[in-house]
Amino acid sequence: MAKTLVVLIGPTGVGKTELSLRLAEKFNTNIVSSDSRQLYADLKIGTAAPTPEQLKRIPHHFIGTLKLTDYYSAAQYEIEALKLIESLFIEKDVVILTGGSMMYVDAICKGIDDIPTVDSETRELMLRRYEDEGLDNLSAELKLLDPDYYKIVDIKNPKRVIHALEICYMTGKTYTSFRVREKKQRPFRILKIGLIRDREELYNRINQRVDIMMEEGLLEEAKRVYPHRQLNSLNTVGYKELFNYLDGEWTLPFAIEKIKQNSRIYSRKQMTWFKRDEEIRWFHPQQEEEIVAYLSNIM
Repeated sequence: MAKTLVVLIGPTGVGKTELSLRLAEKFNTNIVSSDSRQLYADLKIGTAAPTPEQLKRIPHHFIGTLKLTDYYSAAQYEIEALKLIESLFIEKDVVILTGGSMMYVDAICKGIDDIPTVDSETRELMLRRYEDEGLDNLSAELKLLDPDYYKIVDIKNPKRVIHALEICYMTGKTYTSFRVREKKQRPFRILKIGLIRDREELYNRINQRVDIMMEEGLLEEAKRVYPHRQLNSLNTVGYKELFNYLDGEWTLPFAIEKIKQNSRIYSRKQMTWFKRDEEIRWFHPQQEEEIVAYLSNIM
């Protein structure tokens, strides 16, 4: 049997976690998370991280390994996750990768461009400028320094804008010049399983999940991390909205509705990203038998 990485993906709230557990039990293997926020130990509720009971069922990796203040990138994840996956393949024929962070999934399946690591001095400089000048000024500067990247980047995403400027300042070259976008070959087979539900069904699940998060203590979790609200790790649906409530700008019911709305919007962005990938085989989460049969026939 060829060593096989089963990549289980889909939008937030679709049902990846429970199915990944059952597949891991079926194939007697481990789960590698590709969720960029579940890495942070202090964000358990808002990121729907696996529960202690779920972690006991199956060994998980890249869950709760970072502090909020730790710097981490998709490029670091590519290096560390590939090393882990190859070590798991010594004893396992199948490993499951699951999560909704599109960049992290692509880091493993396609590879990240070899973009220089930003030094701490440049990073601190750009963070201070972001705090002092705001995102609009930095976006305008990016338009001057790298107009090609400016045309395609989400200029409302401070992480993307700041990182591109960091590279421009540190190297004297455009960020675009490092984006070669060549797919890297991996020493194992990759099978991609996409989970999909009807929009109304998915939206209902997202709304219910937000209500459950609130019952489980999401507001208290947001209060604990509120002093660090400027960190990129907290530029995340669920926390941003509750920070507005804690600031006195929104009522709590309004903040909760905004979490639901923004989660639904994020699910649409995920599906737009995933549907560009013709390698994904799509199933409803309840088609577990069909998924297992599909994987077993190929492997």
